[in-house]
Amino acid sequence: MTLKTLAISILIAALAVAGFGLFVNHRANAREAAALASHPPSGQFVTIDGSRVHYEIKGTGPDLILVHGALGNLRDMTFDLLPKLTDRYRVIAFDRPGFGYSDPLPNGEVSLHAQAQILAAAAKDIGVTNPIVLGHSYGGAVVMDWALHPDIMPPAAIVLVSAPTLPWPGTIDILYRVTGNPVGAALVVPLITAFVTDDYLHKSVTGIFAPSPVPGGYETFVGSGLTLRRTSLATNGKQVNSLYDQVVAMKPLYPTLTVPVELVHGDIDTSVPLKIHAEPLSKILPNVTLTVIPGAGHMPHHSDVQVIIAAIDRAAKRVHLP
Repeated sequence: MTLKTLAISILIAALAVAGFGLFVNHRANAREAAALASHPPSGQFVTIDGSRVHYEIKGTGPDLILVHGALGNLRDMTFDLLPKLTDRYRVIAFDRPGFGYSDPLPNGEVSLHAQAQILAAAAKDIGVTNPIVLGHSYGGAVVMDWALHPDIMPPAAIVLVSAPTLPWPGTIDILYRVTGNPVGAALVVPLITAFVTDDYLHKSVTGIFAPSPVPGGYETFVGSGLTLRRTSLATNGKQVNSLYDQVVAMKPLYPTLTVPVELVHGDIDTSVPLKIHAEPLSKILPNVTLTVIPGAGHMPHHSDVQVIIAAIDRAAKRVHLP
């Protein structure tokens, strides 16, 4: 092959790659625009140090904060749980930084502590006082950090639902490892945003809820398109990738946590297993109640919502909230 032929071949290949990249970018832009149009902000905004935090607030009574899990948004909390609480709590559901309509944290920051600090600052800014703070799944790890570092706003009590709080064996799913590094974020994340199918999404949601069924209307209400935006996928990958080391660092502090803690966990949760997290954690914390839900998986705030509400009410009673 002559140098001229080689140069032409390289040029053609480069143009093909560039063309495909433009096509992927165009398709990802279109899907993100459709998601924003179909699921606009449902609440209000507060700006903390230049970053917008999206929240929804409803009800009257003592303050109760709800923090969603990985790759979610506040709609996961407002679908079924929040409406059942507004008769006796003022409920505030937040989009964590980088999800829903909350801005990502500056400089690519994804730590539990930084997330807890901005949510605490946002809560303080909108007039929240002495709150019970509930976190589901990854959000429970954020809430745990909040309770361990309560300098901005101490929680009255915390409720951790299916939360990863202790080191676990093995490695995290390869999808998180890929999307959480710069190369994967640049190459793989746009492909997911552009091409992942509705059928694949439905199977993923079904797996998360297993063995319970996905509630009717849930997928439409939550808006999977919001979670598939490139920023959210990359943020989630970085957060999950860094979780293990942060949990290891928090573990020695657990015996010092005197705030009342309610742990709620399904006994067949395969995403965050009971015997690795809530069960041993209940033997470390000094002021804790563990509720195990027989036959429940990773989403008991939907499948067993009354058990979650009972834990919240128990937390309120333990700290003498009216």
